[in-house]
Amino acid sequence: MKHIHIILFIWGLFILSINSIGQTTNDQSKAVLPESNPIEASRIIPADSLQSIHPDSTSIDNLDNILSDKLDSMVHTWYVQNAFPVDSLEKAFSADSLQKELPDSLYISRLQNLDSYIPLPYNESVKKFINFYFNRRRGMVSIMMGLTSYYFPLFEEALAKYNLPAELKYLPIIESALNPKIVSRAGASGLWQFMHGTGKMYGLEINSYIDERNDPVKSTDAAARYLKDLFAIYGDWHVVIAAYNCGPGNINKAVRRSGGKQSYWEIYSKLPRETRGYIPIFIAANYVMNYAKEHNLNAVQPSFKILTDTIAINSYLNFEQIESVLNIPIMEIRQLNPQYKRDIIPARADKHFVLKLPIDKISPFIDNQSQIFAYNREKYFPNNQIVSIKDGSRYFDTAGKKKITYVVKAGDNPRSVANKYKVTVALLSEWNIINHNRIKVGQKLTIYTADKSKVSDLVTNKGKSEVSKSTAPAEVSIKPTESITGTTELNAEFTYYTVRPGDSLYTIAKQFAGVSDVEIKLLNNIKNTRGLTIGQKLKIPIKA
Repeated sequence: MKHIHIILFIWGLFILSINSIGQTTNDQSKAVLPESNPIEASRIIPADSLQSIHPDSTSIDNLDNILSDKLDSMVHTWYVQNAFPVDSLEKAFSADSLQKELPDSLYISRLQNLDSYIPLPYNESVKKFINFYFNRRRGMVSIMMGLTSYYFPLFEEALAKYNLPAELKYLPIIESALNPKIVSRAGASGLWQFMHGTGKMYGLEINSYIDERNDPVKSTDAAARYLKDLFAIYGDWHVVIAAYNCGPGNINKAVRRSGGKQSYWEIYSKLPRETRGYIPIFIAANYVMNYAKEHNLNAVQPSFKILTDTIAINSYLNFEQIESVLNIPIMEIRQLNPQYKRDIIPARADKHFVLKLPIDKISPFIDNQSQIFAYNREKYFPNNQIVSIKDGSRYFDTAGKKKITYVVKAGDNPRSVANKYKVTVALLSEWNIINHNRIKVGQKLTIYTADKSKVSDLVTNKGKSEVSKSTAPAEVSIKPTESITGTTELNAEFTYYTVRPGDSLYTIAKQFAGVSDVEIKLLNNIKNTRGLTIGQKLKIPIKA
């Protein structure tokens, strides 16, 4: 059965690959060791085998740009923008000072001291990528490290389930920078950067409404199975990691062009240029995540952590229905459920899907389930059918907003432009075709912003807004951090909080000890919880 499984897997890879893999014979493409256990069958590579091998400078520069784009996309996610201290976000985009240069012998010693089952040799390329993380993107790495407490337990559980080396949990660090919705230039998506064909091959559902490549749980399980299958073919963890990056087709070509040689270092020169730097990046990521403190780099902890639970959904549901009844920001729902592409859960009685919510919202959801599903049902699902998605800005009401055309200047980036007009980067990207958070000098951007006179009226009117129905959620009591999001002014009985982009009563309340969003709502006479305006000042009761 084992041989049948391997043959079927190889055949599937042949179909997926756009390269001429059929020219490579099974004997040349497989390197199955007698022991099939992925842990016990690992090849031991001498520590100095990488010393004389490294990618050229052009390849390294290109990889630097790719890694930078991934880190930048991670910093612009809703959770990072709302849960991490403002000063840490500013440092993430500021120029980093160079750290003290360390001797090669120390890097080598530290790598050898790691309990890694995958060999971690060292050379100049590894050193350059270590410096990239610790120097050039130091602030972003500290934020990414703060996300590992959420994702690493998930990765570790799946890797242990399939008896795979724990070090593989660092692959998503270099694949996606822990951004579950990132999409590469080649079309790979999610934490583990699955291509469409490979995702479908491993049972991930991908259609107009759902993309399980972005589901952290399902994609992690699929990635673990894929890595195990690759090891069954190649039997060398460095080759497996390279195959994960460039695809089995390119590995098989490199094996053939190398005369049937199967070691990573023997086929190194025949691999795609960027893949030659992939193992050094993987080694550097292992070093960085294990020795950050030795380089005076600590993880930045979020001001509020999302403790979550799941609930089964067996009928069509729109995120806006949840947002309106439970008062959860729609951006937070999207962050927790990145697999749903159009804010719609396409569940039916015969096919349920999972909804992930903050743990304190599970009971309110169950208690108000009938109201949630019935809320504007005919608007979202006329005749209980999913309506076609209209083009344009689905996530932002542009009615009454001022349309601005902005011409990009030298030094601009999406975040600086968004901050200038007090909108989010996500909205800026939605209104304009912005790929990989890049804009060009001279590019015209469309921006919708609130009329300044209306903002002033709202502030002087003590936060009053339009009236609409809403159901208050359960109380939240979470201690604040030293860096509070927004500006505050102290008063004997309350504090003034200035609303920032992406804020909601729910996220604001989380930042003040003993304060609930219901109290903020009542104190400020807010009727429409979705009507907060950037710059609006809210009274926050002092309880600490």
